[in-house]
Amino acid sequence: MAEAFNDKTLAPGFLNQDKAARYAELADEIASVLDGEPNLTARMATVASMLASSFDHYFWTGFYVVDPDKPRELVVGPYQGSLGCLRIAFGRGVCGAAAETGQTQRVADVHAFPGHIACDSRSESEIVVPVFDATGALLAVFDVDSDRPAAFDAIDQDGIERILRATFL
Repeated sequence: MAEAFNDKTLAPGFLNQDKAARYAELADEIASVLDGEPNLTARMATVASMLASSFDHYFWTGFYVVDPDKPRELVVGPYQGSLGCLRIAFGRGVCGAAAETGQTQRVADVHAFPGHIACDSRSESEIVVPVFDATGALLAVFDVDSDRPAAFDAIDQDGIERILRATFL
């Protein structure tokens, strides 16, 4: 596996370019590892693990999966990090907002987000990306928390969205 990306060691002028390149490289690595693997849980576990180990601004990384028995509820899926919330209703918190709207939620200050669910008090910022299958049905949301404020930018959003589209569509 590739060495972890440490955004603290980069010169400021090169940070975004290098981070974008790391996401592109990681997309290729994930595609290679998952080539021929049809199991959804294995795919999710691999994505969560590889992304979590590649960026030091990631604090909690994982999936909340749409519960087939309760279709307006998310249940924790494969993740890396401290204990996550077990269930989240659509429309509740950042993950529920992503599930409800079908749109990525990038939150610079989770404490200012209405209805934020504090699964871990160390979380300061968050990005949540909805995950769809080939038919357009919502499978899950991919949640990344950081213990730094405003840790996620458009480069993170683009990189994560591209990886998830390539992995699950």
